[in-house]
Amino acid sequence: MVSKKEMYFCTDFKDTVICSVMQRKTLVRILSVLLFIVSFAAVAQDHGMDVKEVAPGEKGNKTKKEEIKEFINHHLLDSHDFNLFGSTDEETGETHHYGFPLPVILWDGGLHTFMSSEFDHGKNVVESNGKYYKLYHSKIYRTDAEGTINYDENHHPTNVRPLDLSITKSVVMMLVTGLLLIWLFRSLAKSYAKNGSIPRGIGRFFEPIVLYIRDDIAIANIGEKKYKKYMPFLLTTFFFIWFLNMFGLTPLGVNVTGNIAVTTALAIIVFLITNFTGTKDYWLHIFDPLGSGMPWIGKIFIYIILVPIEILGLFIKPFALLIRLYANMTAGHVVLMSLIGLIFIFKSWIGGPLSFGLSFAISLIELLVALLQAYIFTMLAALYFGFASETHEEHEAHEGEIQHL
Repeated sequence: MVSKKEMYFCTDFKDTVICSVMQRKTLVRILSVLLFIVSFAAVAQDHGMDVKEVAPGEKGNKTKKEEIKEFINHHLLDSHDFNLFGSTDEETGETHHYGFPLPVILWDGGLHTFMSSEFDHGKNVVESNGKYYKLYHSKIYRTDAEGTINYDENHHPTNVRPLDLSITKSVVMMLVTGLLLIWLFRSLAKSYAKNGSIPRGIGRFFEPIVLYIRDDIAIANIGEKKYKKYMPFLLTTFFFIWFLNMFGLTPLGVNVTGNIAVTTALAIIVFLITNFTGTKDYWLHIFDPLGSGMPWIGKIFIYIILVPIEILGLFIKPFALLIRLYANMTAGHVVLMSLIGLIFIFKSWIGGPLSFGLSFAISLIELLVALLQAYIFTMLAALYFGFASETHEEHEAHEGEIQHL
């Protein structure tokens, strides 16, 4: 027998899931905007890193530390193929890659499409519509038929880079995660409809998470009157980031949230929602923060400094979002892979187990960090939405509560 309290709890959760999470159109729109921004701006994740690699066919005498550093840098970068694992022939030094290719989509005076397997991991030059392209340090350059790369005095390539709209590994994982979210919550909604709004199976695990986001993040920061229109985005963002972070801890070797283009796209969406849904009082607070408490003749000198700071704050908030998520996830991957690399450097019965133990401990911490970063991003986004949707009356009532305390 289910009590009235329990029935209200489950029914309320069903309303939240069906009315908020299960708005597939909202999820598809958010993912579409995100994938468009990433594909347009990332260009296969140009971090600005100067990754040192040995060109194909070049043997080079690299130390074990240099090989580990190169491997870590390669892991942090996006790629045009989905490489699952690789092996190196000790006799020839040739590396064999195992995975599957992805479509390469370029715009260079016209559309150029082919599969990334034609590059053969940078060994081959690909001809498309009379133009030649070469994959070099995870970036695609236009070259001649021989694949010549020209350099400036700082040894940076000067070849023309076409507009790269390719389906990279990061884009594939975002599509997989998006489809997983749609399938998961559609299944949960159907389960609630069949079982009289009572959670069953995996729904019992996700129910308290959704309710926590609604009660302690959305309502607490936005308010009961306006939180519902932000719930689809907040729930989608939380599970999207969390699932991507968890995929990053698997042997798949993906690092989507460690891609600054992805975190930038998420931050831009938060920035747009915040400012396009902002109330009149929100914009008045930015351009007239002191309100009517002081005459304009007295405020004008203060506003010369204060208003530019408020305007700058509009851009600092999303910037803090993207840097926090990117830096924390990247740092976690670097630390974890560096500790694993120590096993191959020490090669001893003391150093090996010690490095393994530390790697295992960091992996457990990374499980917490994966959830924590999703929570922080969602919490700050809700906080910004709350600032934007707050009216003058709500602001005064909130200040009255603080003074009462």
